[in-house]
Amino acid sequence: MSWIRTAVSRAVEVGGNNNLRRTVWSVADSVVQHAGSAVFGGARMIHNRIAARNMQNLRITVKRLEEVSVSCKGVERIQLLRRWLVALKEIDRLLNDQNNNNDDNKNISITINNSDTTNDNDKNNVDQFSFEDIKDSPQKPSLVYYYDPEVGEPMNFREVFLYSQALEGMTLSMILEVPNEEEVSLFMEILRICIAGGQEVHETVMSNIMNLAVAFSNYVEEVLVKREELLQYAQAAIKGLKINVGLARIDAEACSLKEKLGEMKAFQNSSTQVHEDFFQKQTTAMIEALKEALGLVRLYSRLEALLLKKKTLSNGDTPQLHAEKVQLPKFEQRISPYGSLFCNHDIILPTKLAYEHDVVDKLKVLSESLSNSTSKAEKRILEQRVQKEEAVSFRIAKANEVSQQEKELEAAIQELEKQKDELEAELKKVNASLIAARVRLRNAREEREHFDDASNQILLQLTSKEEEISRSIASCRVEADVVNAWIHFLEDTWFLQTTFHEQKEKQI
Repeated sequence: MSWIRTAVSRAVEVGGNNNLRRTVWSVADSVVQHAGSAVFGGARMIHNRIAARNMQNLRITVKRLEEVSVSCKGVERIQLLRRWLVALKEIDRLLNDQNNNNDDNKNISITINNSDTTNDNDKNNVDQFSFEDIKDSPQKPSLVYYYDPEVGEPMNFREVFLYSQALEGMTLSMILEVPNEEEVSLFMEILRICIAGGQEVHETVMSNIMNLAVAFSNYVEEVLVKREELLQYAQAAIKGLKINVGLARIDAEACSLKEKLGEMKAFQNSSTQVHEDFFQKQTTAMIEALKEALGLVRLYSRLEALLLKKKTLSNGDTPQLHAEKVQLPKFEQRISPYGSLFCNHDIILPTKLAYEHDVVDKLKVLSESLSNSTSKAEKRILEQRVQKEEAVSFRIAKANEVSQQEKELEAAIQELEKQKDELEAELKKVNASLIAARVRLRNAREEREHFDDASNQILLQLTSKEEEISRSIASCRVEADVVNAWIHFLEDTWFLQTTFHEQKEKQI
């Protein structure tokens, strides 16, 4: 209590009356003793109240919430959403009841203070402490609190839910597995409690999540963008829109401090008309004024610290971390077994981009790259089809030529057989010619068979190439749709986040 002694000594040095100085010193010593005992008793009272509450471990609860938000599926996810929604609404109801009780207690205390004299202040304070003890007694239903020494003050379930990443995990779970109507309605109610803004903001966020889930269900094969990277962007966007627990506590404490400041100012205005007739009343008024001035300075200091802390708080990623996310690597050249299927794209971003559009620009560059790859693949298909038509026409011409040769050789064989019967003298020559013609016929047929086999292989290769390119085009189109859906989601969430940030700056 050295600060009280210092304040009193400075106040005494201003006055010149020795009797007044001695009286102030004696009163100051008694104030220091009473203040020390009051601080000790208040600390013991706070410890007893916290011990009486139902306290649980904060870290274990946060870990469980984050694990079940991602692992639950189907019926388990519906039951989990119902339990969360019931718990959050129950917390709001209990807090509203407590606020109503506090308002009633405040009105009662104001009425008593206005009716009683100044000497009865100590009695009123004792009555208020007993009322608080009765209100927080274990006989009445109380909240379940979660505590961690490193975090600070105990938290209720709503504050723990906002402090953890359970909302982000449930969002990722719904993107990975498309939710049904009941899950959408339950999650919509949870968003109204956990995300700032009106009904239009909540409906926009929920519709974007549904669009991402539908687009992600068709996204099977990765081409340029990784699935984990897109999920991280969605998680960061939801985190930026979520209500900040520290900011809400700072606002509540700031409001209470402002109310106390207003009450103290009103009391100061009313206490200026003090009677100057009695020396004892004058001394008491001076000490009370010193204590009130010191309390006023403390309240202003606490209010300034809270506002500075509120200004430093920010939802979502910091500008430096957000800028690191959008640094795109150069895509390597992809080569298919039959030639270059995707060309090397060197994507060079400008050195200075607007901070609020950097992620969107990255995804737009990826979308343009996918479009270029798709157009080049389509040109490749057209070239393959031209080659296929040329091969088919060549096969038909060759087949006609071989058929014509077969007909001529068959006619020659028939003519030689007739000459064999007629000319026995030329039997050897005719037999030799016959053998040669049959050999040529067999060679021509074998050549035709070999050509048919080679032509069939070429057609099969061209068909397989066309199927492979078609699959690649389908994958590129699916990924382009997913990237466009993510661009729309990130643009909407970033607009909402910047709007909330501007509103917070205006409030500060």
